[in-house]
Amino acid sequence: MSTDPLDRAKALLDEGRLDEALAITTPLADHPEPSHRALAMHSTALKAVGRREEALVFDDRATKRFPSSGVAWHNMAATLGDLGMGRQAVEAMNRAFRFGIDGALSWGVMARARASAGDLDGAEQAYLEALKRAPQHAETAAEYADMVWMRRGDLGAAQAVLDRCAHSGGLPAPLLLSKAKLFEAAGEAEKGADLLAVAAERLPDDIALTLAAAQAALERGRVADAERLVAVAEARLPDSPGVLNQAAIIHLAAGQAELALAKARKGLAFSPENQSLWGWAATAARAVGDPLYAELYDYDAMVAAYDIEAPAGWETLDAYLADLAAALHRIHLYNEHPASQSLRNGSQTTYRLTGSDDPAIKAFFKAIDKPIRQHIAAMGEGTDPVRSRKTGNYRIEGAWSVRLRPGGFHKDHFHPEGWLSSAFYVETPDSALDSAEKQGWIRFGQPPFATQPELPAEHFVRPKRGRLVLFPSYMWHGTVPFTTDERRMTIAFDAVPV
Repeated sequence: MSTDPLDRAKALLDEGRLDEALAITTPLADHPEPSHRALAMHSTALKAVGRREEALVFDDRATKRFPSSGVAWHNMAATLGDLGMGRQAVEAMNRAFRFGIDGALSWGVMARARASAGDLDGAEQAYLEALKRAPQHAETAAEYADMVWMRRGDLGAAQAVLDRCAHSGGLPAPLLLSKAKLFEAAGEAEKGADLLAVAAERLPDDIALTLAAAQAALERGRVADAERLVAVAEARLPDSPGVLNQAAIIHLAAGQAELALAKARKGLAFSPENQSLWGWAATAARAVGDPLYAELYDYDAMVAAYDIEAPAGWETLDAYLADLAAALHRIHLYNEHPASQSLRNGSQTTYRLTGSDDPAIKAFFKAIDKPIRQHIAAMGEGTDPVRSRKTGNYRIEGAWSVRLRPGGFHKDHFHPEGWLSSAFYVETPDSALDSAEKQGWIRFGQPPFATQPELPAEHFVRPKRGRLVLFPSYMWHGTVPFTTDERRMTIAFDAVPV
């Protein structure tokens, strides 16, 4: 057994014991003369707990201490890319290449960096270089296929990327999952469900595939098939939070709300901050009349709208919003929605807006600080999974923009990676908003498929340019479709306590 503390830290990271790993790497990275590996491992551990800005400090230190290390520049480029700093990531990756780095993973970092910087042609070329070096790498193929879909809306071309990877020996399960998502994104969900059903039968040991097949069957109204598939997964992993979450979903659809609530509660015992389990626990509690629902869906305390003030440097809010809209339109480079996201008939930026160097986008995050802190304070105290985690401070975990075309909408969804989630309105379809159907409004409380009993939306908020809506990440929300010939553009982000 190795006595190297960094070997121990690596093992702890692999086991998900992140705080223990950090306890080992912190003093080693803070040493006056840290090793290359200590700096890299500490950065990895920091990123694993979401502290990307801190990780960048140690990556920068590594490039200064080991300036001719291609690995150090690769690591820095990867962190810059994670932070949405595409232009800087491209520069760092170019340095890595100059110092001899030329592997598939590095070309994947470059692909993501170029995409973040707005160079989509360059990103595609980098993906091809990555797949030339590792044609069997399913994750890279899935990323590239999604880019092909978003740029061209060509399902066949996107699927061909996955097929080439499969023929080169790529793992079948992740490729099949990606292919099914592409079918669904292209409006051919029935084909995706059929594909997953066959795949689950042929690869019965892959639990992720089994769960995806169960969900696809449910969404196509094949509840009995969904029940059978989730039972297989539960028999193999009875204490898995992910399996219990899927079981709760399917029990609820089958009219077994009490059982759904029990499964969600069991999952929360293993994973008490799991936003997806809280979302389904709330839905099941609503179906059976359990008081947990009122605690989790306290609309008066937990959902609020704030109209921001014009940031410094802009005389009026209208002037600021015009500049912000122009900045966002410049980075909406795709024609179709990502295969794995909730929007339809629109596009989404795919990299963190927090890394943008555009003045209007940078000003946005300053403008929303006050309302976020106001909202956190106004929620009050409580034992629920929102108020119990309050620290008085927060970190933006992800931020992106969505632009919807006429007929566009968000499917009802929640954000499993967040704590507080948001919708900020940059452009609104004002004629649609005044319709009797509340077209374009954000709605809350409605799950994305038929349940027994039916659970319609309970709460609506009218969008307005410059308005920020904040709510718990586990709360169902979606957009009422609008049909007018207008645009709707938003910024969304997730915040987590720190």
